[in-house]
Amino acid sequence: MTLEDALKRLDAAIGSLERAANRRLEVERRRGDLETELALMQDDRSRLAVELDGTLARLGRLEAAADDVGQRVERAMGAVRGILARAGQAAG
Repeated sequence: MTLEDALKRLDAAIGSLERAANRRLEVERRRGDLETELALMQDDRSRLAVELDGTLARLGRLEAAADDVGQRVERAMGAVRGILARAGQAAG
C-alpha cells in the first residue's frame, strides 16, 4: 500500500466520520425540536384543562340558576292559577 492509497483511505474515513457526525447533529436538532413541541403541547393541554374546569363550573352555576328560575316560574304559575280559581268561584 502506498502513502497515496493510505491518504485516500484516511480522507474517505474522515468524510464518513463527518457525514455521521452531521447526521447525528441533525437527529439531535430534530429531537430538540420535538421536545420543544411536546412541551408546548403539554402547556396547551394544561391551559385547556384549566379552561375546561372553569367552563364546567360555570355550566354548573348556570344549570343551578336555570333550575331556580324554573321553580320560581312554577310557583308563580301556581299562584296565578289559585288566584284565577278563586276569582272564578267568586264570580260564579
